Amino acid sequence: FLPVLMSKDGSETAREFLRTGAGFPDTDADVALDFYDDLVSSDVFDGHRYTMASKLGTSEGHDRVRMEATMGEYNAAKILHDAGYDVEPEIGVDSGHSLDFLAKSNGTDAIVEVTRPTPTGRRKASTPEQAVRETAEKKSESGGQLRENDGVLFVDCSSFDDKAWQRVVNRKPTTGHEPAVVYRTRPGETSETEAYLRGHTRLRLSDAVAWV
Repeated sequence: FLPVLMSKDGSETAREFLRTGAGFPDTDADVALDFYDDLVSSDVFDGHRYTMASKLGTSEGHDRVRMEATMGEYNAAKILHDAGYDVEPEIGVDSGHSLDFLAKSNGTDAIVEVTRPTPTGRRKASTPEQAVRETAEKKSESGGQLRENDGVLFVDCSSFDDKAWQRVVNRKPTTGHEPAVVYRTRPGETSETEAYLRGHTRLRLSDAVAWV
């Protein structure tokens, strides 16, 4: 993150974000930073470090939603890496757009696009499951790039607290696009990612997530 932390415009806002748990609710900053330090130390972003660091942004304003969305991409990359996939960020497609990742392993590849719902209280949605549904559907409707490129939608609910996430798990809301992996990552000594799947995907993620 040094390109951002040392920038003229983004240093203070990025530091504030990282000091307050980096998007994980009710999480000590050191725990969150240890989680991301372990991730980047795994060399998952070799050759793409600047691309991923610059996603955190260099805005003078503290845009928490955008920063959390950025870290959602890091969470998604960890899932793919732990499942045995190499990840390449910012994949250009025929429409002229870029999607978040190409995941590759043993001749199997899949395009992955990540979205991160904002918890209730910070958005118009009245329930966590509505937040998931609306955020996923908005991503699915924006140009049809996922459908046209046989992509997998990752819906990162890591901003949700335990109670909100349990509501999502109990109801398993639709996502507009399928396949979709809806998940929540919690850092710590025994960091864990729980997830459920809408549709069917050729990605094999059982080594990286606990299905619920």
